[in-house]
Amino acid sequence: MNGRERFLSTMKYEAVDRVPLIATGGWPETEDRWRREGWDGKSLVERFGTDSWHWNTSLLFPCPEFVEEVLEERETTRLIRNHEGILMEIPNGWRESSMPRFIRFPVENSDDFRQFAADRMQPNLEKRLGKLWRTNCEIWAGRTQPFVVFTDRWGGFFGPLRNLMGVENLCRAFYDDPALIEEMMDHIANLIIAVMSRVLDDTTIDMFAFWEDMAYRGGSLLSPRLARKYMLPRYRRVVDFLKSRGVKHFGLDSDGDIRQLIPVWLDAGIDIIWPFEVQSGMNVVELRREFGRDLRMMGGIDKRALAFGANEIRAAVDAVMPLVAEGGYIPYLDHSAPPDISWNNINCYMHYLKERIEHG
Repeated sequence: MNGRERFLSTMKYEAVDRVPLIATGGWPETEDRWRREGWDGKSLVERFGTDSWHWNTSLLFPCPEFVEEVLEERETTRLIRNHEGILMEIPNGWRESSMPRFIRFPVENSDDFRQFAADRMQPNLEKRLGKLWRTNCEIWAGRTQPFVVFTDRWGGFFGPLRNLMGVENLCRAFYDDPALIEEMMDHIANLIIAVMSRVLDDTTIDMFAFWEDMAYRGGSLLSPRLARKYMLPRYRRVVDFLKSRGVKHFGLDSDGDIRQLIPVWLDAGIDIIWPFEVQSGMNVVELRREFGRDLRMMGGIDKRALAFGANEIRAAVDAVMPLVAEGGYIPYLDHSAPPDISWNNINCYMHYLKERIEHG
């Protein structure tokens, strides 16, 4: 089977030669470590012989994009406006895998949002798609790998609002200014539909995926009641439109303990969720028992095990293998690899995962 056939059949619980094998990348600091320990920088897909997917992740980003600028140099820190328009203080030598100190977000009220939306959240299709769009569409027509439109950080109904307002301001706004919440959500739904209408005029895709990141170890940042009231109707509008244009699978990425949100997402027509962080209590085998085959999953292998040794790595892989046999599941790490994972251990993990997937 080719990669596209393998993905589609896995998600339909059909027989496959093997489930998709996915290589997990690392933080910038992790990749620095791997290079010091022997990685030559060659693609992990090529090195480990994994499936190659085509991900388009930038279609919903602010357009025109922000140019990151340093506003003030301080003794040990810098004040910057980042690539999303957020004012933040960062340490000198900062890497994006550590948290900055947020100073101000672009949106504090409806006037701010309307200006931001007018300036940077319009369809602007030729700019968003780029000069090679038509050429790429011709290539994708005969593709043998899945084509996923993943709206990383800017396609969803909590995550993008968090980027605009900050977590605390956003959570308060559900109570203090629900009209602003609805205006932002409706604008994002309209933008997704406008952009994807053009995309689907020119090509087909195998999955459309939202980005939310709306939970932490203690649970959801938003109650299921509010998610159902505000987010569900917008999900349904987008999903129903895309289904009418032939899209069959709908994904969603959120970290943290998302157990209370899964029913909302399933009711919205979202059928593939990831990454299921084990340290947040997410056990993919238990979740399948709870939610059944309507819930397809990716991820769920405890990344923390890879910081130890071969026995812990094998145990983490073995823990998810019942789902591999059942279908509707693609095994990979529950997040990108942090820098406590050595190059030797990522090799051990990939070789053992490949062995179990191919030979049981």
